[in-house]
Amino acid sequence: MRMRDDMTFPPEEYQQRLEDLRTRMQQRLLDAVVITDPENLMYLTDYQTTGYSFFQALVVPLEAEPFMITRQMEESNVIERTWVEVTRPYPDTGDAIQQLVTSLREFGLDTKRVGYERNSYFFPAYQQDRIHTSFQFGTLMDCFGIVEQGRMRKSPAEIEVMRKAAHATEQGMKAGIAAAEVGATENDVAGEIARGMFTAGGEYPAVMPYVTSGPRTMIGHATWEGREIQAGDAVFLEVGGCYRRYHTAMMRTVLMHDMTPAMEQSQQRMRQALRDLKSVMRPGVTVSDVDSIVRTIISDNNVGGQLVTRAGYSIGIAFPPSWDEGYILSLKSGDFTVLEEGMTFHVIPWMWGVEGTRTVGISDTIRVTDTGCESFFDLDEKFTVKASGEAAGEDEGPVGLSAV
Repeated sequence: MRMRDDMTFPPEEYQQRLEDLRTRMQQRLLDAVVITDPENLMYLTDYQTTGYSFFQALVVPLEAEPFMITRQMEESNVIERTWVEVTRPYPDTGDAIQQLVTSLREFGLDTKRVGYERNSYFFPAYQQDRIHTSFQFGTLMDCFGIVEQGRMRKSPAEIEVMRKAAHATEQGMKAGIAAAEVGATENDVAGEIARGMFTAGGEYPAVMPYVTSGPRTMIGHATWEGREIQAGDAVFLEVGGCYRRYHTAMMRTVLMHDMTPAMEQSQQRMRQALRDLKSVMRPGVTVSDVDSIVRTIISDNNVGGQLVTRAGYSIGIAFPPSWDEGYILSLKSGDFTVLEEGMTFHVIPWMWGVEGTRTVGISDTIRVTDTGCESFFDLDEKFTVKASGEAAGEDEGPVGLSAV
């Protein structure tokens, strides 16, 4: 391991992650693992590139020095960004899987028990079939999740990086709210969100912001398409800010009309869900408990709003196509995973289909502390009402940064 002081975290952080991974390898009786997931590569080594559609892997033996298989063009990212000393790059005219198999043989791993991430987006079935065919004398085992077990709980150093991502998120959202005006287009709003995030130190996020207005708020995972915002619209904004590939996210809603009873009830339900959740979310509470709190409160409305998704998901390191770690842990019923200190979640008590015509949301990114939980944000958890020039809704006490 090269000791260097220009990575996202100090060398000791990466040493600990590697030691913890090897402990889990021993528990699973693995002599080596082949890690291909971009988020896991980033977590273990600080390696990142936008070229992750090409095969890349970190091979971690139980005792010997780890080595990386990358496209030759990407080897510079290993050298310039990571602690990894040994690389075996392949040219564009070469064969990535053959290079992996040859390297496993070179380092004496071709007869060993080797784990690989069977569920990785970027290790497709046809490549997995080829390694099974070529790796004839050893045993290949699915080790999906072996790195994610370490990612589930964020260290204090990771929390500090996420605070920087939260700053970018919040500045982007503030810029988007300010830009959402009658006559502006969704593109105008999206452009201002991007400017706000990036000038605040944010980097390219795994997903660009969601910006929809009027009837388009009813389209799941839609974003800006040039529609002009009109009087009477609701504008739905969801922003995920990024710093060193770590993300935080939030939803907010802007009304181009005075507060209505339906909107007031929607706002009240979402704020109530966040407030009640923060009062009980702590180590020892289960994922299912948290989902039940949010789902029960959001479902108790007479304006047609529904929580049609999970109540939230783990969030942290991410590359496109998604900013969440929901495949590691999601807030949903029937999951009795116990919350632990250092877990981080984007909690989403949003409401789809209010009065059958619009979707609105207020959300938060929360970390679990030793005694409770804490938001990463200071921004008010209210709708912004542009018709009257002020946010509406009864005062329900502090709703920004809080430890409960």
